[in-house]
Amino acid sequence: MKLIYDVQDKPKLSQTLVFAFQQMIAIMAATLLVPILITSYGLDADPAAALFGAGLGTIVYILFTKRRSPVFLGSSFTFLGAYSAVISQNYGYLGVLIGVAFAGLVYVVIALIVKIVGSAWVNKLLPAVIIGPIVTLIGLSLSGTATGWLATNGGAAYNLVTIAIGLITFLAIVIASVKGSKTVKLIPFIIGIGVGYLVALICTLIGNAANIEVLQVLDYTPLTGIFKEFSVTSIVDYPKFFLIRAIQTYKDFAPIDLVAIGNIALIFVPIGVVELAQHIADHKNLSSIIERDLITDPGLSNTLLGDGIGSIFGSIFGCCANTTYGESIGCVAITGNASIVSIFTAALGCMVLSFFTPFVALINTIPKCVMGGACIALYGFIAVSGLQMIHKVDLGNSKNLFVVSAILVTGIGGLTIDIGGTNPLTGSPYFQITSLAVALIVGIITNLIVNGGKMSLDELDGLTGAVDNMGKANIEDQDQ
Repeated sequence: MKLIYDVQDKPKLSQTLVFAFQQMIAIMAATLLVPILITSYGLDADPAAALFGAGLGTIVYILFTKRRSPVFLGSSFTFLGAYSAVISQNYGYLGVLIGVAFAGLVYVVIALIVKIVGSAWVNKLLPAVIIGPIVTLIGLSLSGTATGWLATNGGAAYNLVTIAIGLITFLAIVIASVKGSKTVKLIPFIIGIGVGYLVALICTLIGNAANIEVLQVLDYTPLTGIFKEFSVTSIVDYPKFFLIRAIQTYKDFAPIDLVAIGNIALIFVPIGVVELAQHIADHKNLSSIIERDLITDPGLSNTLLGDGIGSIFGSIFGCCANTTYGESIGCVAITGNASIVSIFTAALGCMVLSFFTPFVALINTIPKCVMGGACIALYGFIAVSGLQMIHKVDLGNSKNLFVVSAILVTGIGGLTIDIGGTNPLTGSPYFQITSLAVALIVGIITNLIVNGGKMSLDELDGLTGAVDNMGKANIEDQDQ
């Protein structure tokens, strides 16, 4: 695709700040939601600290990938079941930190293996006939979140008003991206979310004045709550870093002995292995967008090290294991801005702004329906990127058709493998192989049976073309 700003391009400072803010807005809702969910399990996880940890983890990732992979790392939802399991076994803050460390070390170990044996096996094990539908599944699996936020605004009651606001947000993004000037095309999410927020504000003001509940879309509580008893912390406050909480409270929970460490490892390590599939799929997808094979350069070993160690550093401060964010990749694809400077600035901005109480509170006031409207575009682009990869595959060949069919049906159908019974704290299994991971496993097995793990001639031609065109993205002329 045409990139307005390539990976190594450096926009003006004023532009960079705006682009970075757009990235922050795209990833922030999900990043802040994970610690809120962890808090509901029984540990006090600070969203501001998670924001700081995500920013720090992203910077670590950028350094390990030699500033060549433009994606933001945010709080991963995949580990929610693992958090609840560790919390239910009373291992507390320290148990969570040890668990995330194990998951990060899985990436480190695999990275070392890749460093020794190379990454050529990735294209053999995960050709386009597998990775294409998997990338599509990543987008489609997230779509329920987007539509759910539109329909209920994150609550339980169905609301046509919030659907309208979400669709207005989406259409504003579309118009800005397609019909706007060159500058406007670079910031469609800021414009779209701004329009959606304004409409939500107007509806809420009318709803409050007329006492119409369905129009009361905005929740001011996060913002007004910090000013009830005004003090310095109402403006500036340090995030409640997770490691500090672990040190302060380790005596309040079950002792972390060798048995405990073994239990925690059994919970987190398998999930770390499962996350490998999404890591590769995300980087394959991003490679197609920036037209450079990230699996080759900076190399899968470096992306794994960046993701794993970045996740460990992020959890030390913010509790949550991090992962590459589809929202960030979608933002790069839609805006055509792959500048690593923008990603780095967004990461630094998250760390700085995590100390400003009103900013975090203001972000928490953005209605879920507005973010849902933005996510229609973000998640849709991820799904379409996968379809573009499938386009390389000869679906007239029944061998390939069986592989793609197996992946799509098991993934969209939500087939999971649940192990260890039900956790009474959450009502979910102690350990679950997600539908995405099951779809990947089924796809790999099917491909090995019908194709012997070999790529078709079309895929080989596509791979050769990708290598030949590596680093030759067409850059649209832009007034600097």
